[in-house]
Amino acid sequence: MLTKNKRRRLTIRGLLSILVIITAARASFRGNYEHLFTCILTLILFCVPMFIDRRLGIDLPPALETIIYCFIFSAEILGEVNSYYTQLPYWDTMLHTINGFLMAAIGFALVDIFNRSERFSVELSPLFLAVVAFCFSMTVGVLWEFFEFGMDLYFGTDMQKDWIVHRINSVLFNPDGLNIVGHAPIETLVVNGEDWIAKYGGYIDIGLVDTMKDMIVNFIGAVCFSIIGYFYVKSRGKGKFASAFIPTVRRTLGLKEKKQPHDPQ
Repeated sequence: MLTKNKRRRLTIRGLLSILVIITAARASFRGNYEHLFTCILTLILFCVPMFIDRRLGIDLPPALETIIYCFIFSAEILGEVNSYYTQLPYWDTMLHTINGFLMAAIGFALVDIFNRSERFSVELSPLFLAVVAFCFSMTVGVLWEFFEFGMDLYFGTDMQKDWIVHRINSVLFNPDGLNIVGHAPIETLVVNGEDWIAKYGGYIDIGLVDTMKDMIVNFIGAVCFSIIGYFYVKSRGKGKFASAFIPTVRRTLGLKEKKQPHDPQ
């Protein structure tokens, strides 16, 4: 029998899936196969939480699973298909911040599951768990930036969105070859006979600013959850906010809880 939370999650996934199917039908009708592929990928990603729950025996908290569904839909359908990444200035920043938070939660849960299991004799400190969660989140963020760079370099995409810069700071401007930075404001710029200053307002930086911005907000999200996770372990699961984002393993997998000092005997 489905619980109220499971019914709610199935409803959210069902509604978002219907929207994705409608978007896929529209893309197919228009012959936009890139958007059609994105929709198919989105539907596949929607199955990941269900796979984790049924195959791996890991319970995802309702809040976490709901955010995952909304995150996938926001990134793939709203961001890629509906061009929110370019139409809304802070859409990409918001998603990368949430990603940093979610990846820290997942990394924290992976280590905490082993930490609470009697199969492992080593018990990790709350600070170590928080550091691991932070490192896991940042590693995922870096790997994603590698993927964006590879797609832009080899397939001619623009996943690392460009930024307009108005000044270049470089030691190459020093005529004596010294390690002293020279500053060159961009006042005129003509590319292929087109005045870019009049059209774009400056020089187009290819991906660097966007990549660093993504890593910074990923860092912020990772730090936020790492702090929350630290106090969650410190109080051994009493924090209601943190527990809403930390997956747990069902006892059917044979992972028994280690007794904590304040656990009832």
